[in-house]
Amino acid sequence: MEPARIAANESATGRVDVTNTGGRAGDEVPQLCIHQRVASVTQPVMALKAFRRVTLKPGEKTTVEFKITPETIAVFDENMHRVVQPGTFDILVGPSPAQTKRVTLEVHGD
Repeated sequence: MEPARIAANESATGRVDVTNTGGRAGDEVPQLCIHQRVASVTQPVMALKAFRRVTLKPGEKTTVEFKITPETIAVFDENMHRVVQPGTFDILVGPSPAQTKRVTLEVHGD
């Protein structure tokens, strides 16, 4: 995650390497899920925010990039306004929710 700490109006970028280890061309769909650890309203354990389909030849490797913007991490507050609340976010990337790698993103209010 670059950077690992942002202001509520800034963006960060996450990257994941995807490799076709098989003997045939195929598709993979890395998924980006986000969870805010503490929020003013209950949040899902994992909220799917983005995904990319990539086609790879046998043995081919590529890097998939996900941009995390204020719109990506905004939630509806108790007044049903979309807001970015400061705090710690778990950023999960992988081929499925059961197979993710987790990093954290700190969002501060200034």
